Amino acid sequence: MIILGIDPGLQVCGYAVVEHKLLDTKLIEAGVFRTDGKAELAARLNQIADDIEQVLKTHQPDTVAVEQLYSHYNHPRTAILMGHARGVIFQKAAASGASVRDFAATRIKKSLTGNGRATKSQMQLSIQSVLGLPEPPEPADVADAIAIALCCASENKNL
Repeated sequence: MIILGIDPGLQVCGYAVVEHKLLDTKLIEAGVFRTDGKAELAARLNQIADDIEQVLKTHQPDTVAVEQLYSHYNHPRTAILMGHARGVIFQKAAASGASVRDFAATRIKKSLTGNGRATKSQMQLSIQSVLGLPEPPEPADVADAIAIALCCASENKNL
């Protein structure tokens, strides 16, 4: 099973492709997409759509896993803008034929560390250990995308 994990962002969007087998999960590719922060919202969403579509075509994942939105009372606009990016990602994933799953940040953290409130560095060290990487994954957007894909893989360990 090929899983594409996505940490949605309007300016920086992390992605990670993992191959999951019954007793083994390996990282195939990970990186970030960047949009022009000065561009109009529609242009930024279009860039995200193009970038996601390219990864979907290249890797043909069975499942696309995306982090759920959370909203902070002091910054509701951020959640609304992120919803636009998630919508584009969901649409492109559905059009590709992949199933789409989303996971809460606390669930992702708990699946890797046993602690739903784990820090970024704890998550990066857990990912390094699970995948046998020589270094913790960087930047944080990539680490988050890998964690999302690994969370999805752990939910499918019987496949």
